[in-house]
Amino acid sequence: MSKEGMNKVLEFYNSVSEKGRLERGLGIIEFHRTKQILSKYINKDSNVIYDIGGGVGVYSDWLARKNNNVHLLELSPNAVEYAKSNYNTFISEVCDARDINKDNESADIILLMGPLYHLQNIADRLKVLDECYRVLKKGGLLFSVGISKFSTTTWALSTFGTRNELLTEKPFMNMIEMELKEGIHDRPQDYPYLLTHAYFHTPLQLQNEIETVGFKTLNKHAIEGTIWFTPDLNKKWEDIETRDILLNILEITEHEIEIMGMSPHFMVVSQK
Repeated sequence: MSKEGMNKVLEFYNSVSEKGRLERGLGIIEFHRTKQILSKYINKDSNVIYDIGGGVGVYSDWLARKNNNVHLLELSPNAVEYAKSNYNTFISEVCDARDINKDNESADIILLMGPLYHLQNIADRLKVLDECYRVLKKGGLLFSVGISKFSTTTWALSTFGTRNELLTEKPFMNMIEMELKEGIHDRPQDYPYLLTHAYFHTPLQLQNEIETVGFKTLNKHAIEGTIWFTPDLNKKWEDIETRDILLNILEITEHEIEIMGMSPHFMVVSQK
């Protein structure tokens, strides 16, 4: 990662931008679904878990409360300080995912739900994956999350003419053309509310990168899936009956590779 890119990512997360994100909007569905997927595989306690790039520690806290030994390893010092001040269930440390300060084969489980989509250079992403392979025990599980290269475009299309006219704006179109062609996401100054400096994958591309360093793929899951553009989604989510309908659709289609790219986030589950 370039120094400029690192500075952009640090600036974004040092603002503690993740605070409350999973408690509003589409983050509510992302949080519910991510926990649902993780629970399919993490079904016993007392695991040593490294939550690498885990932001302010929301998932770390959830897993620690399930009697796991959790370490939040996060690039942003401000996010680590926030975690230390607001949670007492896990250990929080500043860490660059490309150089994990942990012993070989010391973790049962690794959550990698951020670093891979903030590293635009494939050499950096492979360095992170190599480090994860090193510190995972044999048979250990790796949960890697990617952002779809189609995510900004599908969002803009689904709200075009109702909530925005972004597709008529040249800086926005230049941004999504680069995402679609190269996977590179560079946020123009015109849109400070968008995600910072990032790399967007396709599901198969992320799987292939993970397998390059020796991991075996167990499964792939769409996280928000195809339900995310449902009109008035959050209102419908509050109704238990409607929520069950939406979740049923999502769970039936969560492994369909043909439409997985429609999901803003997807998860690849791998084993060493």
